[in-house]
Amino acid sequence: MSETTTRLLRLLALLQQRPVWTGPELAERLGVTTRSIRRDVERLRVLGYPVHAQQGAGGGYQLGRGKELPPLLLDDEEAVATAISLRLAAGGTVTGASEAALRTLAKLDAVMPPRLRSEVHAISEATDILLGGSIEVDGEALLRLARACRDQVRVRFDYTTRDDRAAERHVEPVRLVATGRRWYLMAFDLDRDDWRTFRLDRMGEVRVGTWRFQLRDHPDPLEYVQRSLSQSAYPTTAQVRVQAPAAVLRDQVSPAAGEVVEVDEASCRLLLGYDDPEWLVWYLLRLGHPLRIEQPPELAGAVRDICARVQALAMPD
Repeated sequence: MSETTTRLLRLLALLQQRPVWTGPELAERLGVTTRSIRRDVERLRVLGYPVHAQQGAGGGYQLGRGKELPPLLLDDEEAVATAISLRLAAGGTVTGASEAALRTLAKLDAVMPPRLRSEVHAISEATDILLGGSIEVDGEALLRLARACRDQVRVRFDYTTRDDRAAERHVEPVRLVATGRRWYLMAFDLDRDDWRTFRLDRMGEVRVGTWRFQLRDHPDPLEYVQRSLSQSAYPTTAQVRVQAPAAVLRDQVSPAAGEVVEVDEASCRLLLGYDDPEWLVWYLLRLGHPLRIEQPPELAGAVRDICARVQALAMPD
């Protein structure tokens, strides 16, 4: 490989690392003059790479977006991280993504140096993946919804409700939220004139329209979806004061199970929905922290009943 070709590859790698480089910065990194940088930039343009140049303060060279995806130049750490991520993606929750990840991984593995390939294999052999019952969603539907969120266009889709009824929804999509097990869409339901959360695995055909909408004031998507999963889906919501730091409780309670609100450094408040008070009491006891039930008052009755049964079990005579 000639010296010029080697320098062009290094220049391309630098341009991919950060948004803007000045000519002197690139010249210093490559050990050449700024005049050589200008010539090399022109060579990259001839090869089809859209390298933009802007004069003045804050200006410099920037690699733009082309019609085709240029080859990515990865250093050792980036190559290993990409390979490991692709192996994890091969067991993902999006239909078609697993196959695409495997194809990409095969291409990367074919050109990866033996020393890096052995590192990736060592990490993979030492790692097991617990999928936890993930539910696959249609990859094409996911892409359509993501574009609709980006372009702010209305969407219609067939939907299976919680009680297994077929329905059609007409919405203004705002954000996709992944919980690790399922995908959800937060959108404004035009027929119900309110915000709603929709599970992607319950969607049928997704039909993206052309009607652009003005984004409404909306709740935070992450908080809204979490509240919909942990509280709104249940007839009753409990509010419990927990004597433990919020960070500790968040490690124990998944976002889909409850919302943890910090009170001070040593305590927090847990908000979670339930339909079986006895189940909730046992769940709270398993957390292993001092608790105080704040709402609702009737939940204390379930606690007293369980305490009486446990005491009777401990002292049968």
